[in-house]
Amino acid sequence: MTKHMTAPGDLGRRVARRREALDMSRDQLAGRAGIDPGYLEYLEETAASPTAETVSRLASALETSAGELLGGTMDLPPGLGRPAAHPRLEKLDADECLRLLSPGGVGRVAFNDLGGPAILPVNYVLRDNSVIFRTAFGGPLDDTLRTGVQGVEFKIAFEVDRIDDANREGWSVLVRGGAHHVSTTEERAAAQTSDVQPWVGGDRELYVKIVPSEVTGRRILHDRPPGGRP
Repeated sequence: MTKHMTAPGDLGRRVARRREALDMSRDQLAGRAGIDPGYLEYLEETAASPTAETVSRLASALETSAGELLGGTMDLPPGLGRPAAHPRLEKLDADECLRLLSPGGVGRVAFNDLGGPAILPVNYVLRDNSVIFRTAFGGPLDDTLRTGVQGVEFKIAFEVDRIDDANREGWSVLVRGGAHHVSTTEERAAAQTSDVQPWVGGDRELYVKIVPSEVTGRRILHDRPPGGRP
């Protein structure tokens, strides 16, 4: 009897995202996995229950694991696997760092509060090479980051990274700059056009802008043997 997999989440979304990350068309993936392109389209766009063999074929073609496609690693921290055989570290220039930041998403704000160093995740966007996020008035990213002196701002750090567990590669970008609390009508109107949306919800109407004074980044790569497999 053929075993079908019940995917805990959107299997099709994970397949499509991984395929696009590898810059593969549906026809290319279908060919590599040995499945019908029409079925792959159906799988990516609906809540399907493919066979275990199909999931295994897709995982192999996408250079990942069946568990990753099925969402079984969602609650696990990234980077648990062993490093690649021949990793190398590449420094990124400022333009490449800003390109990696440009899609927006989730980053981490590092600052000092009364209890010592603290790091908080925030949803952010990049506009005019500046990082913009929203927070709550009176929260830790409000009062704690105000110097009380007009024109003087606390310098904070902002970090974003991406980990590719399947290929054992990844990158990180670090931004340093002043924490500017958007206050004037003109600044607020401009910040609102960024359309940054905090996932945490609630009343978060304070916009904070980081104009970078320093941008650095690193990327972990490794040399793959012929055939492109790690």
